[in-house]
Amino acid sequence: MTPRRQSDRPSARSALLRGRDRGSFTAELAAGLPALMLLLLAGLTAVIAVTTHGRCVDAAREGALVAARGGPGAENAGRIAPPGAEVRVVDGDDTVTVTVRARVTVLGGRLPMITVGSTAVAAREPAGIP
Repeated sequence: MTPRRQSDRPSARSALLRGRDRGSFTAELAAGLPALMLLLLAGLTAVIAVTTHGRCVDAAREGALVAARGGPGAENAGRIAPPGAEVRVVDGDDTVTVTVRARVTVLGGRLPMITVGSTAVAAREPAGIP
């Protein structure tokens, strides 16, 4: 058996420094986990808001086209719009304007809601064309 050299033994100072790191991962995880959850909820809310906005754009466009042809634009826009959306049709002299607005709940609780919406304008079709 070979004798142990002085440099092979852990010194008292290195043993003391090694003990200071105990539990640091748990503390860092406890501090970082709420920030990670907040980031996740914000990202999911953004995805839901963009999807709802896209549905509002589609509903406003479809409603304006149907209303410009003399059909029930508000009914068609309401069919495509997100649930609970507000559909407004304004008839002008030469145009029809459809506005669709919907509220998006923010994930995570009691925060204020986000409102997204879209407006589409279409020229009226002449009445004599079949």
